[in-house]
Amino acid sequence: MFSMDSITQIVLGAACGEAVLGKKIGNRALLFGAIGGTIPDLDVFIGKWLFNNEIDAMAFHRGFMHSFLFAILAAIGFGMLVFWMYNRGKRSGMTTRNEWMWLFFASIFTHPILDSFTAYGTQLFAPFSDYRVAFNNIAVADPSYTVPFLIALITLMCFKRTSAKRRLFLKIGLGISSLYMVLTLANKYHVNGVYKQSLRSQNIDYIRFQTQPTILNNILWYGIAETTDAYYVGFYSILDTEATVSKWHELPKNHELIEGTPKDLETLTWFSSGYYNLNETDTADTFLFKDLRYPLMDENDPNSSIFKFTITKTDDRWEAAPFYASDLSEDAFDAFWTRIKGI
Repeated sequence: MFSMDSITQIVLGAACGEAVLGKKIGNRALLFGAIGGTIPDLDVFIGKWLFNNEIDAMAFHRGFMHSFLFAILAAIGFGMLVFWMYNRGKRSGMTTRNEWMWLFFASIFTHPILDSFTAYGTQLFAPFSDYRVAFNNIAVADPSYTVPFLIALITLMCFKRTSAKRRLFLKIGLGISSLYMVLTLANKYHVNGVYKQSLRSQNIDYIRFQTQPTILNNILWYGIAETTDAYYVGFYSILDTEATVSKWHELPKNHELIEGTPKDLETLTWFSSGYYNLNETDTADTFLFKDLRYPLMDENDPNSSIFKFTITKTDDRWEAAPFYASDLSEDAFDAFWTRIKGI
């Protein structure tokens, strides 16, 4: 699905292309860099082609095709292929094979690095480890990171490839986006302190907790704390008048609704980093799975989870339907935007 996240990766990939080959091939470097920046996310389509089970396909995303090893192998393969196709006729000798490899390495390698700052989890070390790197300091789609960067790239496209202004606007775009990323890390440090203090003041004996910004911004943050049999979730806005989480929702785990730990549930547990709960439905052997790493849309509605889907037992396997948010009302979106402004 084409999304704000896709645009961000295209912009970053295009910037890498400009940095490596912009002086030699101009705007075409942006195009090839953008292509490189989208390659890792093709695992969404490849996963659906490889696997009949939605859970397997979901686990495949941000797996090997988002790893350091893939970046190296893909850079070599695509670099050699594009050099062979490009280095012909009048363009012969204009570029080198190594430059094309560097272009694709930079554009592919930076994709999973950027993904690692979000909450989804990225298997940078696959296939040697299935550990999912997630720093949780920026939303998967954040216009404050993407839009200034995009404007800088569009501006530099207006200048000749030999113009020093192209390099200037590239530096401006990279500088602003990098500075914003540092700001999100500072916000993360502050927010973690607020959540720790709030948990202590509420006498919540937690095992672990994590925080992350809500979608499209870095102002409103969501946190989840795990206890023995429940999760506590709450919001904090940088614009709140008091540095505290004013409201907590207690959500039961309900993990016992599915007996034992079947392989597919193990996969979902790993996928959600163990932050999930189950709810019964009206259909036998069908449950609502909520990945609680992702925030509620309405602070006042504990059922307004963004990332949820049904899982159904079929023969000896569990199958997941695509995640949905169709039952979120317009009021939930209004409440979300209102909460960003602080209380």
